Amino acid sequence: MTVSQIAVPPFDVPRVIAHRGASASAPENTLAAFRRAHALGAPWVEFDVKLTADNRPIVFHDDILSRTTNGQGPVAAAPLAALGDLDAGQWFDPDFAGELVPTLEEVVDLLAEMGLGANMEIKPCPGRDEETAAIALEVARQVWPSEASPLLVSSFSRTALDVARQTAPQWPRGLLTEALTDDWRQAAEAVGAWSIHCASEPLGPSGVAEVLDAGYRVMVYTVNDPGRALNLWDWGVHGIFTDRPEVLLPLAGA
Repeated sequence: MTVSQIAVPPFDVPRVIAHRGASASAPENTLAAFRRAHALGAPWVEFDVKLTADNRPIVFHDDILSRTTNGQGPVAAAPLAALGDLDAGQWFDPDFAGELVPTLEEVVDLLAEMGLGANMEIKPCPGRDEETAAIALEVARQVWPSEASPLLVSSFSRTALDVARQTAPQWPRGLLTEALTDDWRQAAEAVGAWSIHCASEPLGPSGVAEVLDAGYRVMVYTVNDPGRALNLWDWGVHGIFTDRPEVLLPLAGA
C-alpha cells in the first residue's frame, strides 16, 4: 500500500498543536492543561493514552507514576481506583494541587465541550502494545464525537498502529519516530500511515522534503522556539507540537 491508496480524511491538521495540553503553563495531560490550551487559542491538543492494571485507558505519559503524581510504581500495576487518590498537579505548581489523572473518556468529553481536535498518542506500557491500542480505540470510538474532526491516532509502536489500521480505519494514523531511519517508508506503508511525526532534532529541510515527496503529512515535536518553528514551516512542515501554544500561534499565519 502506498500513501496515495490511503483514504485521506476531509480535513487537515492545524499548524500548532498543544503538546500534552498547554504543558508549559499547566500540569501535562490533565484537564487543567487542556482547558489552558483552549484558553490560549490552540485548535488541537495532543495527549498520551496507556492502560491501568484493570485495563482502563487513562491519559498519562510515563510508565512510572512518580514524575507527575505523588504516587509510586508502574502505571500498569495500579488499578484505576488507586489512581483516583493521586495528586497530578502539585508537582507542577501548588495552584494545581488536587488535579487528577484523567480517564480517556473524561478528556474526550472535555475536548468535545470545548470544540478541540486531537492527536491521541497510543503509548503502551512495556509489553502491552496490542491491548492498549485495542482498548483505547474501542473507548475512543464510543465517545469521540461523530461531527468532530477525525481523531489523529499516533504511536511509536507499529503493533499499536496496525491495530488502529484494522479496528479504526476511519481515523488517520501517524507514525512517530525520533529520526528518519532507513526503513521509515516501509514502516509507514505497513501501518497505512497518513502522517510522519518526527523529533525536531536532527530533522532538516532534506528530511522534510523526503517525507513530503512520499506524500505524507509532516508533524514535528516538541518545538517551543519561535525561530525553529518558522524554519520548519518554511520547509513545509504541516503541524508543530508545542508546550507553549501562546508563543507559536501568533506566528502560525506568518
